[in-house]
Amino acid sequence: MQFEVVTLFPDMVMDAARHGVTGRALERGLWHLRCHNPRDFAHDAYRRVDDRPFGGGPGMVMLAEPLSACLRGLQARREQEGSVAARIIHLSPRGAPLTQARVQALSKEPALALLCGRYEAIDQRVLDRFVDEDISLGDFVVSGGEIPALALMDAVIRLLPGVMRDAESPLQDSFSDGLLEGPHYSRPEHFEGQAVPEVLLSGHHARIQRWRREQSLAVTADRRPDLIAKARSVGSLDTQDEVWLARYAASSSQESSVMANAQAATTQKSSP
Repeated sequence: MQFEVVTLFPDMVMDAARHGVTGRALERGLWHLRCHNPRDFAHDAYRRVDDRPFGGGPGMVMLAEPLSACLRGLQARREQEGSVAARIIHLSPRGAPLTQARVQALSKEPALALLCGRYEAIDQRVLDRFVDEDISLGDFVVSGGEIPALALMDAVIRLLPGVMRDAESPLQDSFSDGLLEGPHYSRPEHFEGQAVPEVLLSGHHARIQRWRREQSLAVTADRRPDLIAKARSVGSLDTQDEVWLARYAASSSQESSVMANAQAATTQKSSP
C-alpha cells in the first residue's frame, strides 16, 4: 500500500506516521508514505497557496494552480516509476462518513492520495477535476485535513496483511461484524471490589464466545440501536441473537420501570 499525502504540513504527517502500529509497519516496508507540499508548486516569491474568495466571505481559499500542479506532479511521478495512478481522496466535512466497510474496501487499493485542505476551502475546480472521493470523519470541523488523513491511514494500515501481530484482532473490532465491541478484562482478577465475569475464567470457549456476542449485542442496543436495525436488515442476526435481544429489552424495560417508580415514590415522600 502506498500513500501520497498532499499537505502544507508534511512534517506533521510524517512524524505522526512513525509511531505505534503504523510506525512499525512502515519500518518493515508493509506500506509507504510520501508527502507533497503545494507550496513547492507555487511560483511567486511568497510561495502563496491561498487568496480571498470571489464573491467575498470569511477565510481564504486554497488556489487552484499550485494544487493542480502538485496533484499532476505526484501522478506523473507514479507513472514514471511504473506505478498505478493513486485514488485521490479529499478529506472534507462534505464527504461521505467513513465506515469500517469503506476502510476495508480502501485497504484493497494499491495507492491512495490524500488531499488535506486548509483555510476556508479548496478551489472547487481542483475538486471537480482531480478528486475521486470525498470522505468525512463525522459531523464536525477541524482546522485541516491532516488529522482526518492520519486517522484514515491508521484505519486502513492496520488491516493490511502482516501489520497486526494477531491477524484475528481486526476481525473482533467494533463495526467489523456490524456491531460494537463488548467489554474486555485482564489482570488482576479482582480490582477495587469488582471481579472479572466468571464465564471468562471458565475455560469454556463456546460459553465465552456466546457471552462476548451477547455483550456486543447489549452495548450496541444501548448505544447504537441504529446498528441493530441495520444488522437485522442485512440478516446478520440469527434466531439466538433475536431471542437474547428480546429478553434484554424486556429486562431493561422492567429495570427502567422500577427506577421510575422508586423515583416517583421518593418525590412523593419529599412533597409537603
